[in-house]
Parts: sequence; structure tokens; C-alpha cells
Amino acid sequence: MESTFRPKQIYEQVSERIRTEIRSGQFAADSRLPSERELAARFGVGRPAVREAIGALQNEGLVITRRNSGTYVCADALQRLAAAPLQPASLADPDFSPTSTLDVRLILEPAIARRAAAHGQRDELAEHYLAQMDSIVDLTDPEQRVLWNNSDRLFHRQLAVMSGDALLVKIADEVAKTMDQPLWKRLKDDGIYDTGRIRLYVSEHRLIYEAIVGGDADAAAFYVEQHIMRVRRDIAPK
Repeated sequence: MESTFRPKQIYEQVSERIRTEIRSGQFAADSRLPSERELAARFGVGRPAVREAIGALQNEGLVITRRNSGTYVCADALQRLAAAPLQPASLADPDFSPTSTLDVRLILEPAIARRAAAHGQRDELAEHYLAQMDSIVDLTDPEQRVLWNNSDRLFHRQLAVMSGDALLVKIADEVAKTMDQPLWKRLKDDGIYDTGRIRLYVSEHRLIYEAIVGGDADAAAFYVEQHIMRVRRDIAPK
């Protein structure tokens, strides 16, 4: 019989510890959680794992984060926990850690950019996604935020198509799926909420694209690496 056992990701372990402390009353309803640094020290993990755990709890409606104030336990957190289905951890299908996704992207995408630059050809769909990103003017508009998230994710996936390598495209499809998961979206929305920041991201995407179509593999790989490192700083700071 095939085993359904699956080790928990670090952020899942942290979120379960926080749930336990909400149930016990250690973190009472409407109370402010300790800071990310304090929680990281308390649980012996890095800040990215804490941020991911809080993002997962936000998606469950157990906590709410108020910018420049902190994260608070929701008033109905105990009721939500009591009503939550008891699903065995081995059968759960959790979101991938955004930090892990970024680690994989940092390995994969510079290589994809190099392969795409070897062809040095323009791509209509990649340019379409660039134009969509460039059209964003108000991230408080839910439709524009969805457009931003989708065009960003699909632009990076299209770079793999530009490489002409079917296996790289298949791998990039799997990475793109993780960037469509609720936890990734939550951390991205919380970390990249300023429209001015979007302008910077659009410029970085254009640098990547123009280096690829110009056949400059070294520049394309460099710009991709720098971009992903910026995303890491914005959504998963250490």
C-alpha cells in the first residue's frame, strides 16, 4: 500500500503552533500577536517561515494583519477552529512555501533566460503580459490586482516557452502553479502593495525581456537573478 505520509513544511508547523496557542487562550481573541521576530525566536525558526505561517492563518480567517500596527487574532478565531474539518495531515494538500518557490526560481529561471537568449527572438505573448503589467495603476482595485498577479506569473512562464525546451516549459508550469496558490498571492499582496513598486517590477521585467531578445545571455540571467532576489526581499524578508 502506498504511504500517504508527508513531512510538514516549516511554515505549517509554525501555523499549527499558533493555532494551538489560540485554542489554549495564550493568544486570545482580538489580542495582538508578538512580532515576527519574537515569534521566530519563540519557535526557533526564521522570519520567512513565520510570515508564511501568518499568511496561511490570514487565509483561514484566524488572524488579520493591519499595516503599521501588527497581526491580531480574529474575534471569531475559536469558533472557526471548532468548525474546521479534522483533515489528517498526511492527506492535506497545503500550498508550497513561497520561500521554497523563490529558491527554486533562483536556480531555474536564470538558466531559462540563458536558453531563451540563445534564440534571441521577440515573443508576442510575453509582450502582451508586459503591456498588461504596465497598465496597472491602482492595486487597491481587486481586478487590477488579479491582472497584475496573473500577468506577472504568466510572463515568467512564457520565458520558458521562449527557450524552446519542452521539458523546461513543463517544469515552469509547475512553478507557475505555486505562484497561483493562495499563500503566494497573500504574501505577494502584503509585500508588494504600492503601485510605485509595480513600476520598478515592470522595468525589471523589460530589462529581462530585452536582454533575451537581444541575445545577451549573461545580462538576461543577471537581470532575472536580481529580480527574484528583490521579490524575496519584498515578500519574505529575513
